[in-house]
Amino acid sequence: MKRIDDPEPLVKIRFALGENVKITRGPFTGIVAVVQEISPEKGKVKVSVSIFGRDTPLEMDFDQVEAL
Repeated sequence: MKRIDDPEPLVKIRFALGENVKITRGPFTGIVAVVQEISPEKGKVKVSVSIFGRDTPLEMDFDQVEAL
């Protein structure tokens, strides 16, 4: 039997800080971004994309990005 108070991970994280990921959903679909911050408790990842030569931070759901 398993203890009720044992925390289980809600989502498997398939990428790491500094890793390149591909955006799979939303207006930036197909763009490669760099992982800046991971928030497993929120299910969010903050990535940086280059738009017009400037790095722009975006907050995405885990299911909107995939590891390359």
